[in-house]
Amino acid sequence: MTEAPRRATKHRTTRLRTALCWAAVAPGVAWAAVRLGGLDRGPLVQLLAFTPYAAAGSLLPLVLALALRRRWPAVVAALAMATLVAVVAPRALPSDQPPATGPTVRLLTANLLAGAGDTRALVDLVRRHRVDVLAVQEFTPDAEAELDLLGLDRLLPHRQLGPQLGTVGSGLYARFPIGEGGVRRNRGGWGFDQAYGTVSVPGAPAVRVESAHPSAPYAVDQVGHWRADLAAQPPATPDGPLRILAGDFNATLDHAPLRALLDTGYVDAADQVGAGLVGTWGPYDGDPIPPVTIDHVLVDRRIAVRAVAVHRMPGSDHRAVLAELRLPAG
Repeated sequence: MTEAPRRATKHRTTRLRTALCWAAVAPGVAWAAVRLGGLDRGPLVQLLAFTPYAAAGSLLPLVLALALRRRWPAVVAALAMATLVAVVAPRALPSDQPPATGPTVRLLTANLLAGAGDTRALVDLVRRHRVDVLAVQEFTPDAEAELDLLGLDRLLPHRQLGPQLGTVGSGLYARFPIGEGGVRRNRGGWGFDQAYGTVSVPGAPAVRVESAHPSAPYAVDQVGHWRADLAAQPPATPDGPLRILAGDFNATLDHAPLRALLDTGYVDAADQVGAGLVGTWGPYDGDPIPPVTIDHVLVDRRIAVRAVAVHRMPGSDHRAVLAELRLPAG
């Protein structure tokens, strides 16, 4: 082969390697742009729930570009990886806590999958961890009856309940008195209910607790309902009463509407203690879906978070989330 054909072959190989690198880099760049820009619309809403996996996978295009010695694709791949890691990694790191000196409250939230969740396992969690407040979603009349038969009425005697057949029911239980309670219905496509009430904890200011359950963005035509329900969640009142929202938000911290809710004065309890990447929904009922974190306990930023744990909930496609909180002194 003469020199000219060799140069042409080398040039074609170089172009092919460069094109391959850019093709590998492009998805990570697009993902980072959508995440940073809050551009979760249409099918991108579901995709963004898997941002932690995208952050982990963003190393591969960088390794490829370095291996093939493609400088600019490597630079862009490094920037995309750094961006994705920067928005995800803080969830695995504990944050400073406010100087709350009031009583400790243990709050548990669980989605019961239209009442199919194991009520015995739920009562065992309440009893074993000395839960003070329980928020339930997809709460049915049968589940209500079973829980009381298993002794929940003695463990958590105060309640604001709205059991319904199917997936729309909601409930709030507490060891302490609940006042100013009710059940409100989201206006989204699913019309999930949300039980709420003001819990009076001795030694602390009263705290408004709501069992949150916005619509799910399971299809493109449901995204508008999802956004509307998240926008309608009660904002925090950092200069007024304490608030806690706990439940199945059908959103992760990579979704702009949930971050907007946090910006009103809430913090995500799991994120505060470095447990923000623990999955709460996905493969637990057999679906081949990587776990994602859509169940949350959002607390007023004046409340200190001492611990968060995720617990198995047999019969449900969700895991239960237990948060140990320290309230300000009353």
